Amino acid sequence: MTSPASPRPSTPATAPPAAVGEDRRPRFGLLPRILVAIVLGILLGLVLPEAVARVFTTFNGLFSAFLGFLIPLIILGLVAPAIGELGRGAGRMLAATTGIAYLSTMLCGLFALLVSLTLLPGLLGGADVASLGNPEDTAIAPYFALEIPPVFPVMTALVLAFCVGIGLSFVPWGALHESFDQFRTIVVRVIEAVIIPLLPVYIFGMFLGMTMNGQIWTVIRTFLVVVVVVLVMTVLVLLAQYAVAGAAMRRNPLRMLWTMAPAYMTALGTSSSAATIPVTAECTRRNGVPAPIGDFVVPLCATIHLAGSTLKITTFAVAIMIVTGMEIQVPILVGFVLMLGVVMIAAPGVPGGAIMAAAGVLSSMLGFSEAAVGLMIASYIAIDSFGTATNVTGDGAIAAIMTRLSRGRVAEEATRASDEVEVRGI
Repeated sequence: MTSPASPRPSTPATAPPAAVGEDRRPRFGLLPRILVAIVLGILLGLVLPEAVARVFTTFNGLFSAFLGFLIPLIILGLVAPAIGELGRGAGRMLAATTGIAYLSTMLCGLFALLVSLTLLPGLLGGADVASLGNPEDTAIAPYFALEIPPVFPVMTALVLAFCVGIGLSFVPWGALHESFDQFRTIVVRVIEAVIIPLLPVYIFGMFLGMTMNGQIWTVIRTFLVVVVVVLVMTVLVLLAQYAVAGAAMRRNPLRMLWTMAPAYMTALGTSSSAATIPVTAECTRRNGVPAPIGDFVVPLCATIHLAGSTLKITTFAVAIMIVTGMEIQVPILVGFVLMLGVVMIAAPGVPGGAIMAAAGVLSSMLGFSEAAVGLMIASYIAIDSFGTATNVTGDGAIAAIMTRLSRGRVAEEATRASDEVEVRGI
């Protein structure tokens, strides 16, 4: 009976960084820093001497090695406790909501994969930055390199995280749960205090190198094409989600979608599912969702339903594979989408958290190099708010579907469950 309350001591440990972030980000957040890094990398790449550029190439090599070391630990530290917490939830309501959220995420990923494989080869025809996959072979070599082998491979981390997470869900709350909860806090702190602040420098060095190697204009053209495709797909996904929600609630789906507009715009401005929870919950009530169900589904889906993020990652991954000349194997890509839907559950509540959680799957299943993962991070964060807006708007559709499935009997269970769900901001 103490398990729902036991994780609470970790909250004060994470509160100070959040408060600091809230004070600083409105002035100059991660997205502006990323954009400035991209622009400066392109402009200075035209004028900087090679000797200076090699300094940033050296930094990028060290950062990539550290990131490669950290990725298996990120997977273990985020996925294992996330799965363990889901297993200690509120029975049927939790199982149904989680299943629908995963189904929505998976279908969005498969839809993005189908569209990407159909359209992108033609739209990106002639684009080629094959040397992006082997940055060490480019003209700008680092001054030195440092190998930092990971503790264990990425796939080992995934399997271990699943096994430990499932095991945690079956045993009473105790020292092991608290240890993994604290380990997750350490991982999130490292992401917040080291990885995220250094990302703009890493992306600056990456775009600096691509400019000096003559690859940048192909990358920019690819990026713009993919952004347009992603934005169109997010609109189609929301229309499909609310077609199902409208049928479930016997309401006009377009009117329901319009009612969710305040939540969409709030997420667009904040890039945070957690910050949008009050607005999303209010919009779902206007769509006829009972308050107990909305108060449970919306916070839970803010953590586990990342359909828009999965759509973005899948599309950009296929685009990078095309322009870098990687072999495209559909069965592997389908497995990647299915695994991505699970990994998204563990996305930490920091800017770019979803792509950081997905980095291990990109490298282990698709064979992405460090440079390709870096380009994925830059591409993802650049339109992060649109994915977040798609995520939270889709949460309203899931709440409507759960209203139909509950038939009034699960509302009491939802009331109990809403007190047990510990929300991480996305």
